[in-house]
Amino acid sequence: MAFHKEYLDLFLVPTGLIIMFGYHLYLLYKYFYVPHTTVMGFENNDKRAWVEKIMLADKKNIDTALTVLGSSLNGATFLASISLSLSFLIGAWMANNSVFSSELIYGDTRLETMSIKFISLLLCFLLAFACFVQSSRCFIHANYLISTPDTDIPISYVELAVIRGGDFWSLGLRALYFATPLLLWFFGPIPMFVTSIGMVFLLHYLDKNTKQLHCYRSSAKGKQPYKRLEETTSS
Repeated sequence: MAFHKEYLDLFLVPTGLIIMFGYHLYLLYKYFYVPHTTVMGFENNDKRAWVEKIMLADKKNIDTALTVLGSSLNGATFLASISLSLSFLIGAWMANNSVFSSELIYGDTRLETMSIKFISLLLCFLLAFACFVQSSRCFIHANYLISTPDTDIPISYVELAVIRGGDFWSLGLRALYFATPLLLWFFGPIPMFVTSIGMVFLLHYLDKNTKQLHCYRSSAKGKQPYKRLEETTSS
């Protein structure tokens, strides 16, 4: 039985995707059960402390918080625009895919396979767009909660909005990370597989956390206009 270069796509591409998905399932497990070992869990601890300090502070710090959330909102909106623009670009490539059908590409260049490549890459960018839009929604909601005057909004509500915004931000970035190997797939299954392996090693280095979580102590004095949810339910 003769070996055809198209067989490489059937083996290397699914293997690369399985490696990527397997790593993210491992990361998801650590995030839920041992969050302090991940960078996202480490950042969430800082976000909770930041929200508590802001909610128990005076009006001047509230204005600073709105500025910080505005920066996060602008970043999410920018990345959403980039993802949508790349989706339009992929649509233009789908109309004329002869660029990636060269004989120099060692792999499957049939029309059906090229369509799968385009659709897979398009789905990644659309997923990233949706996640960044949801991240913007959460940050906008946090703006409303923090800027609401003379209220007893529980701190946990604001924490939830800020952390959810960060989670959707991370999901959008993960979709872009998945898009990178799929983009290299256009140049053959070998670059895609090598990029998947390299991406897993890089993400493992970026996602792990070896520092202990800092235990923030509250230093707020005087009247505390905001309460935690458990405080409001017990009163």
